[in-house]
Amino acid sequence: MVTKEALLEMLGRTPLFGALEEADRKAVMQEMREASYDGGQAIFARGDPGRDIYLVTNGRVRLSVLTSEGRELSFAHAEAGQIFGEIAVLDGGVRSADATAVSKVTALTLSKGALNRLIEQRTVVREAVVKFLCNRVREADHQLEGIALYPIEVRLARFFLAAARQKGELKPGARIVIDLPISQSELALLIGASRPKVNAALSLLEDSGAIERKDSRFTCDIDELEATAGA
Repeated sequence: MVTKEALLEMLGRTPLFGALEEADRKAVMQEMREASYDGGQAIFARGDPGRDIYLVTNGRVRLSVLTSEGRELSFAHAEAGQIFGEIAVLDGGVRSADATAVSKVTALTLSKGALNRLIEQRTVVREAVVKFLCNRVREADHQLEGIALYPIEVRLARFFLAAARQKGELKPGARIVIDLPISQSELALLIGASRPKVNAALSLLEDSGAIERKDSRFTCDIDELEATAGA
């Protein structure tokens, strides 16, 4: 069970609510409700009405779409401290993707009505929503650019850097351990590649010293990853 203090801090680290003062974050938290899902359980499906925004407090959620050929394309994961499901709530449309619990997931939900009240009553929330959506567009542009232009090892290096950045500021010379409890097939979906090519690219990163693998734990050498990523 996550304490109220921990939830308040978690909200403060999100791109959507991080810029809010503590009083405003408390107002958001008071509107949120708890939810839980088993591994493999669908949270919502593409085409569903958008009724809630989700903040993951524990576990991992896959966001994916099915292509016209029936192939699943997983374009993002949401883990503890990350928000998903905001687009349909904010624009009044339907869900643009499927959301599935990869593992057991606990989350807090914020209803569309509650968010609208916060936006109407608090200018700072309205401004935070605009900045958040602009950031989402930038992220999508970068992801498309990466798939179109860069070799798989570069995409992987950028993926690991993004995962490490979730743990805090990246400092030169740092070695950061991240837990990635997903299969190589799932990782391949995330970066737009095949599993054999991802396996080969992981070996390249290991040979260069950029990562060390042990089960689902990856020790990331930030300098080597940045060199590979072209950062």
